[in-house]
Amino acid sequence: MNESNIDPKLLKPYDPKETEDRIYKMWEESGFFNPDVCIEKGMTDKDAETFSMVLPPPNVTGTLHLGHAATLTIEDIMTRFARMKGYKTLWLPGTDHAAIATQSKVEKILEKEEGKRKGDLGREEFLKRVNQFAQESHDTIINQSKKMGASLDWSREAFTLDEKRNLAVRTAFKKMYDDGLIYRGHRIVNWDPKGQTVISDDEIVYEERKAKLYTFKYSNDFPIYISTTRPETKVGDTAVAVHPNDERYKKYIGKTYEIKDFCGVSLNIKIVADESVEKEFGTGALGVTPAHSQIDADIATRHKLDTKQVINEFAKMTVGDERILNKKTIEAREVIVNFLRENNLLEKEEEVTQNISTAERTGGIIEPLPKLQWFIDVNKPIKERDNKSLKELMLEAVRSKEVNIIPNRFEKVYYNWIENLRDWCISRQIWYGHRIPVWYKGEEIYCGVETPNGNGWEQDSDTLDTWFSSGLWTFSTLGWPDLNASDFKTYHPTNMLETGYDILFFWIARMILMSTYLLGEVPFKNVYLHGIVRDAQGRKMSKSLGNSLDPLELTAKYGADAVRMSLIIGTGPGNDSKMSEDKIRAYKNYANKLWNITRFVLSNTENIKNENFNNYVDVDKKLIDEIDKLIIEITKEMDEYKFYLVGEKIYQYTWARFADIILEESKNIFENGAEKEILSRKHFLLYTLEKILKILHPFMPFVTEELWGMFLKENKKLLMIEKWPVSPDTSQGEPV
Repeated sequence: MNESNIDPKLLKPYDPKETEDRIYKMWEESGFFNPDVCIEKGMTDKDAETFSMVLPPPNVTGTLHLGHAATLTIEDIMTRFARMKGYKTLWLPGTDHAAIATQSKVEKILEKEEGKRKGDLGREEFLKRVNQFAQESHDTIINQSKKMGASLDWSREAFTLDEKRNLAVRTAFKKMYDDGLIYRGHRIVNWDPKGQTVISDDEIVYEERKAKLYTFKYSNDFPIYISTTRPETKVGDTAVAVHPNDERYKKYIGKTYEIKDFCGVSLNIKIVADESVEKEFGTGALGVTPAHSQIDADIATRHKLDTKQVINEFAKMTVGDERILNKKTIEAREVIVNFLRENNLLEKEEEVTQNISTAERTGGIIEPLPKLQWFIDVNKPIKERDNKSLKELMLEAVRSKEVNIIPNRFEKVYYNWIENLRDWCISRQIWYGHRIPVWYKGEEIYCGVETPNGNGWEQDSDTLDTWFSSGLWTFSTLGWPDLNASDFKTYHPTNMLETGYDILFFWIARMILMSTYLLGEVPFKNVYLHGIVRDAQGRKMSKSLGNSLDPLELTAKYGADAVRMSLIIGTGPGNDSKMSEDKIRAYKNYANKLWNITRFVLSNTENIKNENFNNYVDVDKKLIDEIDKLIIEITKEMDEYKFYLVGEKIYQYTWARFADIILEESKNIFENGAEKEILSRKHFLLYTLEKILKILHPFMPFVTEELWGMFLKENKKLLMIEKWPVSPDTSQGEPV
């Protein structure tokens, strides 16, 4: 073994700490994350096919977790693969202002550190604090993304709350308002009494708690027993619903009963027949409280029932006498249960387990309330979209296969959610976010992209649901509403949207909604869904369980390449993965193995340049055929997004085949073989190591780029822009 002419770094053990920051800086300074630079410098053909993808913008509420690391890894693999295949490749970065989450975080900091509430500062000063926090968090996130090796085009970075995105939001809102899709009305919403705002379904955390189920009737003259865990809402009942085929109750259907005193409240209860009622559940009769349940509100609409609100925004009772009026719902519950006991109306009470809806950010128990809010109508026909509704546009995009969901088992889940979709409440009672572009002056209402002229106009104080701006992400980041923007014309629709399956509805569906409505085209052609990263026991990672793994700590300890490989191998699309330090450590050993393999090959191939050699002996021809077939096979699998299989196959070939068998055989050839065999083997080793580094680069970019820099090769470029070793127009072509 001759080590005299190899890079001195290769003589030492591989050190990711010494390597990774230096390599990333080199990539950034090259400019090749930007597709325009690749074209300008002749690395990519200006007429090449495009590959574009937007990064799901992480919330500016803190630091990245392993789920983000998985996202960055999968998307970077896609991006580096496309770039090496010669595509005009754009991976566009950005961050999300995450309205409620960010405001809530700053409110908690303010209260803890200064003992102040946001009202003490006022809207303008408070927003300054939020923006400062968001900027600091943003800087941390960007640094962490770079540590993971993400080859994002930072020159195009966007923020959901910046000026360009604000223009897009106001433009979209104005068009939807003018088309009659956005309206203001009273509807049942998820109300957080603690945070004093509407929240979306995805901001609800369901907590399993013990509760009491009470079975009772409203009065001794009332013929039907009902069951509930919330007796305090029953003072707002206007009906009892039963199944039309339930023989027990048929004779009561259509009758109305007047209850003169139900804990100080008079009720008029109508018995209605509704097919949504389950005969076998409980008593088979449902007390209908239209103001405090979406299900009950639907029943009330079908049967033209009155709606009576009995709980306010502070979760206090608004009806009744001194026993319950102005009391918290939990106190009123006890009063009403005692009333039922004292009047022999309570048949039984039993302990049950139920899922309680709580607000993710404040922990407050959600109260369904009728509120005057802004909504998007998902069922209204849209003239310029062939009279299809937003709901129909969302369904059509997937059914027509214009949007391909990977894995396709999630299509049924998507259809089911869309088919049951209600009008989208888009207003929030918080300060941080895109302000609703509507102004009022007396009875006049103005909606516009620009502020209205003249004095006396007051802007709506509410802000928009953060998903509204996120829904525009694929095209607002590319220059829309300027339809002539170069990036928009070149890169939209994007090729891929990769994200976790848990936001299939909240984000993916809304992007499809916005794009099909505003542009008449889908936002992306493919959706790749990854699962949740869990601990070694399969539990969800959380601070309370103490099982969270910090990707930055792991990267510092084992190297980014090792963390990336551990997040990919063994996990197909849509499946949850198990993560442990042992798994990461194994891939750190793999990086070391690759380092040692390269040292052996380069030490034994001194002064040999692996170009245009074709005088291989038969045994090496077979070995070349083996690696070439493997490359064709994995290229096809890369095109099919089977990264978990590709990573495993490269790992197995490199270690079990190339290192353990072929290199061991090579030692004997170098000692005892004929000159022709030795020369052939040296060229084969260089040929194969070059291919290994290329096909492994999307997975382990740092160590492969470092080793590539040690090759003696003419016209050598950075590995990140070297050509993938199979022609891009076919996966069945010859390796190049």
